[in-house]
Amino acid sequence: AKIIEIAKRLSLQAARGGAGGEKLCEKHREALKLFCEEDQTPICLVCRESQAHRLHAVVPIEEAVEEHKEKFQAHVQILKERREKLLGLKVAEEGKSL
Repeated sequence: AKIIEIAKRLSLQAARGGAGGEKLCEKHREALKLFCEEDQTPICLVCRESQAHRLHAVVPIEEAVEEHKEKFQAHVQILKERREKLLGLKVAEEGKSL
């Protein structure tokens, strides 16, 4: 659920960035170019130097988008496979009950 939420946030930010410029930090009015891995949130360059994020692992936002997109796709694939397996079991059980 957390990965889905992150993917949604990053997708929304990417869509906003493509339509009307980059999303800005609410505190510093700077472009959100980095992603704090510990807090799982986009941050600006000024936030990166603040006490709140100074010791956190930070990556460029584009890199984080790709990484989370790959994780999300892997989880979706696993869920699709589980769904297919469950549907097969359901059909088998329905056949037994008939």
